Amino acid sequence: MQKFPGKNSRIPKRDYRQSHFHRSISNSRNKRKFAPESPKVSSNPKNRLFIIWGLLIAACLGLGINLYRLQIVEGAKLTKKARNQQMFSMRPFIPRRQIIDRNKRVVAIDIPFYTLYVHPKMFDKNKSKSDIARKLAIILNKDAEDLIAKFNKHKSGIFISDKLPEEVADQIIGLRLNGIDLRKKFSRYYPYESLLADVVGFVNSDRRGKAGIEFSQEKLLERSMKTVRLSRNGRGALMPDHAPDGFLNFDKLEMHLTIDSRLQRAARLALQQQIKKYKAKRGAVIVMDAWDGSILALTCQPTYNPNGKFTKEDISLFRNWAVADLYEPGSTFKPLNIAIALETNTIQSDEVFNDTGSIQVADRVIKNAEKKRHGRINIAQILQTSSNIGMVKIIQRLQPTIYYGWLERIGLGQKSDTDLPFETTSRLKPQEEFANSPIEPATASFGQGFSLTPLQLIQMHGALANGGKLVTPHVVKGLIDTKGQIHDELNLPAPRQIFSLKTTQTVLQMMESVVDKGSGKAAKIPGYRIGGKTGTAEKAGASGGYIRGSKITSFVSILPVESPRYVVLTLVDEPQGENSYGSTVAAPIAKEVMESLITIEKIAPSTTSR
Repeated sequence: MQKFPGKNSRIPKRDYRQSHFHRSISNSRNKRKFAPESPKVSSNPKNRLFIIWGLLIAACLGLGINLYRLQIVEGAKLTKKARNQQMFSMRPFIPRRQIIDRNKRVVAIDIPFYTLYVHPKMFDKNKSKSDIARKLAIILNKDAEDLIAKFNKHKSGIFISDKLPEEVADQIIGLRLNGIDLRKKFSRYYPYESLLADVVGFVNSDRRGKAGIEFSQEKLLERSMKTVRLSRNGRGALMPDHAPDGFLNFDKLEMHLTIDSRLQRAARLALQQQIKKYKAKRGAVIVMDAWDGSILALTCQPTYNPNGKFTKEDISLFRNWAVADLYEPGSTFKPLNIAIALETNTIQSDEVFNDTGSIQVADRVIKNAEKKRHGRINIAQILQTSSNIGMVKIIQRLQPTIYYGWLERIGLGQKSDTDLPFETTSRLKPQEEFANSPIEPATASFGQGFSLTPLQLIQMHGALANGGKLVTPHVVKGLIDTKGQIHDELNLPAPRQIFSLKTTQTVLQMMESVVDKGSGKAAKIPGYRIGGKTGTAEKAGASGGYIRGSKITSFVSILPVESPRYVVLTLVDEPQGENSYGSTVAAPIAKEVMESLITIEKIAPSTTSR
């Protein structure tokens, strides 16, 4: 048994440092024995140099290849991409040209308006939503509680109001509030509202003309402006210093009309009164200067407000029916037939015809409107009494083919080539049918069996007023600059001579007798020589024949007879009542219009009134 030393036994001391030394040596040897050998690195400087040069050459070669790819292979593509990032294409908004009447009164203009949005999340922290709502409500005339409810519903992009005028926008800007977003746009505005709607027309929300000269003359009304490219800086902001010189400048040309707003107002008032009095369906008034075809007034009733909301309007009102609708002119066409007969030497101005009250033509019996006979009457009396029988006997002297050719010569079957849109071509039956049917020339003699527009009828009567020339009715003079010089005049057809001066003077004297002694007495103005002709025509039905009890009354007048220049045409469609004729309904309108025309144009009284 091994004995352990006791407490008092002495244990020999051990040299720990020596023991630790031997362990260290032993561990070193073991590590050296099992550690892997390190690779031998060449210490030759030439090898190191070749390696470095190789790396540099490889890097340069890679850079060169990449540079070739960027500059040559993809150069054009990258250049285009860079330019698109650096440049901004912009087509500045250019206002549509103003439209002015013959007296330079503005009748159509672009005005700025604003749409208001609010962003409550951007409101100042020291200002409550209710305070901002109340301030806006006062300016906008809105309920403050409604605005507060909108502010609480969304945090941003809340639509509040549109079409705010500039003065209202200025008040809102004056509040100096954050979170207020006013977006500026332009709107077409018509100061005279419905007064000139039938001529000027309107533009829609996309700024495209939809009626009147806003539609037909859109190329002249729109200013040309090319798209420009502006530079951006590094942050994407536009750099105005790089903008082309004068790229925001535009011409100040205005479209000048032949229309006189004062005469237009007088014509509309007179027309409205008669339409109301006779409970008529509609009516129209046209005043033309026969010397050059300038339209001084053209109004239709009913009409529309071009500043209104067009979705609520009757779209048929956008088509000026005095230009777009056809009708049979009736007795207002008789002076033109007299002119044709005189020009062809078919009749003499002093001839007398026997009006028997009725006449047989083929299988038809034609009668006078009053169903009475007038006995032996001269040509002037045929117009005074509006004798159908007298007119039939005059035209029966003409060969149908010759008569047909003259109807074409004065414009039937054609358009007037006006600058107003939606004009309809007048209608005349085919020549073979017309020439082979005796009833066709007979009914045409008193204005039935063919149809035309009111504008074309006044064009034809203009030839009786200006010495026999067919002029083109128009409402646009051209573009006018600030110095009053006309630019871009419309290329109107040259006047065409159709009657001789002698013929027109003879017919005009006969028309004067209608106002002095015949059915046109209601249009007589003391001190002035006026020629005229009444018309009360049956309305043709869509499926043929005539609508019983339905008629269109009209009156055409020319003044002053001693120096004829102005033609006035008035029409009232479907007047009600027994005493509704051209002499009672349309002629009084013409008188009021002519009285205004005399004042506006300062027409002197006739030196030899009759």
